[in-house]
Amino acid sequence: MSKKKKELQINYLDLIPERSTQLRWHTDIRGRMVLEIENKGAFNTIAQKLFGKPRYTKIHLDDNGTFIWPLIDGRKTVEDIAALVKDEFGEKAEPLYPRIVKYFQIMESYHLLTSFIRLLVFCKNNICFMLS
Repeated sequence: MSKKKKELQINYLDLIPERSTQLRWHTDIRGRMVLEIENKGAFNTIAQKLFGKPRYTKIHLDDNGTFIWPLIDGRKTVEDIAALVKDEFGEKAEPLYPRIVKYFQIMESYHLLTSFIRLLVFCKNNICFMLS
């Protein structure tokens, strides 16, 4: 009999995102956040020299992304950030949780976030502890 691997179910709302320290970012003239990713490696160096490709790729965030990016501080959970987004954008943020989870999945897939800290909560004798 073959053993099936159990998928690890992750509740993104309990995770604490951290930004990559290798990123640069600034605000453009419209007040939107622009992330700059350095194009490293041999292929990118050749492309920069031969084809005039830029050293940095710029990612322009929308209104939601611009609001969320400064909130990623390594202390707030995704749920905390979602609550702040809801307060700021109201109904425009809906469907809130699927959108914010997708946002963080995309940011993680492009290595714009270095890690997620898992927040562990356990209770014993009606006393709860939070560990990260």
